[in-house]
Amino acid sequence: MLTRKQRDLLEFIHKRVQRDGVPPSFDEMKEALDLRSKSGIHRLITALEERGFIRRLAHRARAIEIVKMPDAMERPGFSPRVIDGDRASAQSPAKPAGAMPVSGAGASNVPVMGRIAAGTPIEAISEVASHVAVPQQMLGAGRNHYALEVRGDSMIEAGINDGDVVVIEEGAAADNGDIVVALVEGQEATLKRYRRKGGMIALEAANPAYETRVLREDQVTVQGKLVGLIRTY
Repeated sequence: MLTRKQRDLLEFIHKRVQRDGVPPSFDEMKEALDLRSKSGIHRLITALEERGFIRRLAHRARAIEIVKMPDAMERPGFSPRVIDGDRASAQSPAKPAGAMPVSGAGASNVPVMGRIAAGTPIEAISEVASHVAVPQQMLGAGRNHYALEVRGDSMIEAGINDGDVVVIEEGAAADNGDIVVALVEGQEATLKRYRRKGGMIALEAANPAYETRVLREDQVTVQGKLVGLIRTY
């Protein structure tokens, strides 16, 4: 039996994972539940973990996986959007780093375009390096998708770690709060949370060690938004 606050937090995490492919930060949880401090979120997270509804991933900053949902909150077809992949075998050198196959029917091959910085922007990526199998439920019907291997830790509090492969839905539109692939001045690509205010665009990191970049609208081109990620252990 969950308290109202515990259920509210679980549903909020669930919705954010379904929307963004990654769990919200503790600050976002605190704001969503209208709590005054993060200590209240820590207590709720601990209670949900003790009851078997979530699992915190060891050695991962604020990385949360939903294990189950209460019956009243179950949704048909629900599954976490963080997909575990198998680490490439040393005996298979032809398999590119970051290409984590997902076995079973209902998977589509998505091109891995290379690496993207979750930190200082790197040069724009335009060539297919390999392909990765991605479950169909992670992909929007009739839309184009591609994957990128993350380098850096600026999005770690959004649950995106160095070495993860992010799955991106191609498109030029984004809503405030979306995690996007942004092309800066036509030359640098980076993975950041998107905020628009007037004619300015803020590219926000999810790590206090990195500053938010504020740029003119004409300096930023959205190349897609995050819909999921694949992680090796």
